[in-house]
Amino acid sequence: MTQLARLDLARNRSGRDDVRSAPVSAITSRPVPGWAVGTALLAPVVLVGGWLVAGALQPASYSPMRQTMSVLAGHSGSDRWVMTAALLLVGSCQIATSAGLTAVRMPARILLILTGLSTLGIAATPEPVTGPTSRHLAFAASCVVTTAVWPVLVARRAPARSWILSIYGCATATVIFAGLSCWLLIAARGGGDLGMVERLTSTVQGLFPLVVALALRQADASHQHHAAERVPRTGRRLRQQARTGTIR
Repeated sequence: MTQLARLDLARNRSGRDDVRSAPVSAITSRPVPGWAVGTALLAPVVLVGGWLVAGALQPASYSPMRQTMSVLAGHSGSDRWVMTAALLLVGSCQIATSAGLTAVRMPARILLILTGLSTLGIAATPEPVTGPTSRHLAFAASCVVTTAVWPVLVARRAPARSWILSIYGCATATVIFAGLSCWLLIAARGGGDLGMVERLTSTVQGLFPLVVALALRQADASHQHHAAERVPRTGRRLRQQARTGTIR
């Protein structure tokens, strides 16, 4: 009887230890840290704030509808350091966001790093008074292409808890980004207000990393909530099995 009592007590303690240890990893896991959400939010905010402030410092001849943000950071712009600093900060935020999105596949994180490097390249190659150089255009085109393709690499093949992270959600974002990119190309060839199209495209595309970061955090919080709800049921079952001697 004494040996049976000790065996039941050991099983009971083992069950309780399992209950205590099981939810720890689920509850403490954070696929997207708060600072990554902050950098994802800061990038579009700084971009919009940069061209708003820099545009206000330009002479009356400057037209934000027709002229690009590169003009604000170029040699022909007044106080061009404002837009240059904004681009440098945006590129740094994009690289930092890629480091924090550990729940996203590595190819997507690498592509976001390339986007940040392209943004830094735009800032490092200011547009001359005579017009953009081939290097500046290469960085600008790379930035547009990488941000348009990025949702494809973010898509999860497994069932996603958020629609925006699913294949259909990311495909929808890619189609929208591709349409904006084509509109930007048409405007660059003289088919519209280039400045307005560029600002709209860069702002919409720049918001997607923030959407992904928030969706991942929401999915993780939902997973933790369901895991926490399962703990009491598991604990009661293990304690009942320990009392009846049926635990394995």
